[in-house]
Amino acid sequence: MLNESSTIAAISTAQGIGGIGVVRLSGKDALKIAKKICNIDLTPRKAYTCSFKDKKNTTLDQGIAIHFSSPASFTGEDIVELQGHGGNVVLNLILNACISHGAELAPPGEFTKRAFLNNKIDLSQAESVADLINASTEAAAKSAVNSLRGVFSNKINSLLKNLIELRVFVEACLDFPEEDINFINEGNVNKKLESLKKSVIAILDAARQGQILRDGVKVVLIGQPNVGKSSLMNLLANESKAIVTEIPGTTRDPIKSDINIKGVPIHLVDTAGLRETDDIVEKLGIEKTWEAIHEADITLILDDVTDASQNFEDKFKKKLPKGQSIIIKNKIDLLKQKPSINYENDVPHIFISAKKGDGIQLLEKEILKIVGKDHKVSHKEDIFMARSRHIDALKKVNGAINKAIKNLEAPELVAEELMIAQKSLSQITGEFSSDDLLGQIFSQFCIGK
Repeated sequence: MLNESSTIAAISTAQGIGGIGVVRLSGKDALKIAKKICNIDLTPRKAYTCSFKDKKNTTLDQGIAIHFSSPASFTGEDIVELQGHGGNVVLNLILNACISHGAELAPPGEFTKRAFLNNKIDLSQAESVADLINASTEAAAKSAVNSLRGVFSNKINSLLKNLIELRVFVEACLDFPEEDINFINEGNVNKKLESLKKSVIAILDAARQGQILRDGVKVVLIGQPNVGKSSLMNLLANESKAIVTEIPGTTRDPIKSDINIKGVPIHLVDTAGLRETDDIVEKLGIEKTWEAIHEADITLILDDVTDASQNFEDKFKKKLPKGQSIIIKNKIDLLKQKPSINYENDVPHIFISAKKGDGIQLLEKEILKIVGKDHKVSHKEDIFMARSRHIDALKKVNGAINKAIKNLEAPELVAEELMIAQKSLSQITGEFSSDDLLGQIFSQFCIGK
């Protein structure tokens, strides 16, 4: 079991061959271990060229050693980075030398976890480190950087400050009833609660955008055979991901492609055509199609505009899950029609040609509209990365404030709801977090980070 006071070591660069590789040490004995390997005294924040040697005094590599002294380091502990040549074998030799001198192998996320435990960063900032590493689009990376530098945390802390101030006032009213304070009027409790509610909703909306940038949007293409699903898939992906033929039932298994539309990660899935069939293999593919439909955030329903009998929406409407869908009328080039869009019962109907690429911008714009994402905001300085746990916590805060507003005549209940709201907010930054939650979060990190 790893002790939080132990000195840890890990390879911090990616596996493989590269120009340089880094072995990182952190802990009270980091400097002592590094001296045994490098045989030199390290001055903080000064780079030294040296030879890295094992216990037998065998030279393992030549490189650079840098010491970052506590508390002015990433983890808040003494850190030493041994920068050698980027090869799996040589880096593992250096790592083993560190372990032979008393270091312990760091589990995933241990360095960032120590930064959190030593109050160098809060929990949301710690999570943003992993989000930055795993960012799939430029917009996602920028949002993760914003979270890392505290944009999200500052919004939460500002909200928390105002919430605590109101809670203190309410608690005072309960503690000193003899003062005969007019609870509602004197303290403007109703106005302050409404102001808190407005702030929570604004942060919640921004957090949902951040979650989209982090997790992406699952979009599934469905329709009957030969309506152009694979052609549309290839058009959106900008490469030949799916086989396009005139033979019905060509696509048997779902074909997946990760793309981005104006900075929004899209997990695109092309599915087997839905129809009645006796082909056992095709039936299995159709079953997988329905599984993908029920997992989708947005369903793109394709019809052949030239074939009135292929009205997928009417045939399968009852089986489709409730949710966001877009009806796409494909092959307008055969009718010499122009791309267009109209709405029926708030459901968009877009007329396109997947073969020619006509109308694709209308489709992309509608997808962004459905997810509530104006692509222009992805480059704003206040856009931050968010996770589902953040969304859940903010929803609890919003619910507690709404209950407080409904119970204005009962200060005890208002105080209770404000306490619940405060606790939920504090879970975002990690002020109140269970060990299980921390373990789950940091276990998702890569080793060496």
